[in-house]
Amino acid sequence: MKIVVIGGSGLIGTKVVNQLRQKGHEVIAASPATGINTITGEGLAEAMKDTDIVIDLANSPSFEDKAVLEFFQTSGRNLLAAEINAGVKHHVALSIVGVDIMQNVGYMRAKKAQEDLIRQSGVPYTIIRSTQFLEFLKGIADQATQGSEVHLSDVAFQPIASDDVASFVAKYALAAPINGKVEIAGPERFEMYEIVARYLQHSNDPRKVVANGRPEYFGGEISHAALVPAGGAALGAISFEKWWDKQLQKA
Repeated sequence: MKIVVIGGSGLIGTKVVNQLRQKGHEVIAASPATGINTITGEGLAEAMKDTDIVIDLANSPSFEDKAVLEFFQTSGRNLLAAEINAGVKHHVALSIVGVDIMQNVGYMRAKKAQEDLIRQSGVPYTIIRSTQFLEFLKGIADQATQGSEVHLSDVAFQPIASDDVASFVAKYALAAPINGKVEIAGPERFEMYEIVARYLQHSNDPRKVVANGRPEYFGGEISHAALVPAGGAALGAISFEKWWDKQLQKA
């Protein structure tokens, strides 16, 4: 099958492209760098020709509320219109667990708008809602650092390794569209400050993690369980320790 991966050069995209090519599919890793731009529409019609499946892993270069909403709305409209014209049979998008109950956070409003466009498009689809990636732990620590301390929430947190995310994306893309959502998460649940503290300890980072008791994410107040699946979810196989061992092997 011919598969176009939007955001095919990113963290998840490169892994998805590699997995699908290994299975013998014709895969286009689409990005502005390869002449395919979902914001301007450049190269979209050509890329969609004879395409069976589109996987949308694109992310906004800006997380500012207005900019991120405009990105996902413009990108989504352009991409879905091109798919309709080309007769694409399956649209797969990566979204976020709990997105609909965190609508006070600008990024979550933008991702929900993206989901709504997909549902209303008429293109057969699968929305994969994921928990946060283990690869985000350093960034979470950095943005919460005050001097030598990292002030973080005690909200429930169930991070997933990017390798597991990519495997799920490839699996659902090759399956029949469900015209609904599925949820994926890591195999272990923590409190946010707890897993970040473990990450810093493993990294020999001297910063001290302080639980501030404020249920926040991306600057907005959220419920304690907003970032983890409420019901059944497909769980990845890679624990934090397995993931960490792999990081050491790469170093």
